[in-house]
Amino acid sequence: MMKKSVVRALIAIVVLAVAGWAGWASYRQIGGARTDTALYGNVDIREVDLAFNAEGVVETMVKHEGDPVKAGELIATLEDARYVSAVALATAKRDEAKARLDLLLAGTRQEEIDQARASLDAAQTNLTHADAVFKRQESLLKTATASIQTYEDAQAALASAHARVRQTSAALAEAIAGPRPQEIEAARAALASAEATLALAQTELSHTKLVSPATGIVMTRVIEPGTVVLPSASIYAVAITDEVWVRTFAPEPMLARIAPGTQVTVTTDAPGGKTYRGQIGYVSPAAEFTPKTVETPELRTQLVYRLRIRIEDPDSGLRQGMPVTIHLPPAAGTNG
Repeated sequence: MMKKSVVRALIAIVVLAVAGWAGWASYRQIGGARTDTALYGNVDIREVDLAFNAEGVVETMVKHEGDPVKAGELIATLEDARYVSAVALATAKRDEAKARLDLLLAGTRQEEIDQARASLDAAQTNLTHADAVFKRQESLLKTATASIQTYEDAQAALASAHARVRQTSAALAEAIAGPRPQEIEAARAALASAEATLALAQTELSHTKLVSPATGIVMTRVIEPGTVVLPSASIYAVAITDEVWVRTFAPEPMLARIAPGTQVTVTTDAPGGKTYRGQIGYVSPAAEFTPKTVETPELRTQLVYRLRIRIEDPDSGLRQGMPVTIHLPPAAGTNG
């Protein structure tokens, strides 16, 4: 009797073992065609370090840690006296170059032409007189009435009168023709250079004001007013809150259910966690090994695809880096 009961017990154990193995195999088989709708991820950490693109002494810093900031809001300034003076100097040089170009484009004034013509008339009158004097001295020299010195002086005066006529005649022609095209092009180039210098000075002046590029919350205030900073030296670290994204990973069998545009719900893992609506905005086109931060046994040895989910109506309940659960819509042909 004792042996029969032992045999029955052994048989029962074997049967249970076989049944357990069959159940486990069935579970594994069902798991291969998984129908669960949950993924696990984290709220993206999105932050930006803000810095001046100029050097100088920090004059004001209006935000402190924890303060909200809006996109386009002024949050810090540098002392700008040097930059203001550079703009004033560049403006003056621009105005000078523009006046020079305008003068050339306007051409020669009529008054200047009239003045050049009068100078030519005077030179021609002087030439006529010098020619008469020379001829008279030349006649007197032949009769030995005039000295050679007087003759030579009259000859030099005549040559000078001829040169003066040529000079005033050229000046009149230049006044009538106006500036050369090359002079105008050179003036245009000088004006363009002055305008570029002014634009650069104005840009450098604008860099003395630090404006937040996005809406967020100040995480860190690195320095205090009075500090001398160089370009790119960090002033604030701001957590971006205008958009909230969730990052997670999904195995290949779930690719058909995570297409961009798919509506999902996201729940925080804290007790009594709030649920948010979201939309899958990006799915990686390339597979990668499961990251070490993903701890679920099913995913550790599988290739996964990274995806990001945009939360539609975020609030302060979603903190950057916090873990969340993503609920996908049921697969086609299931009852959720």
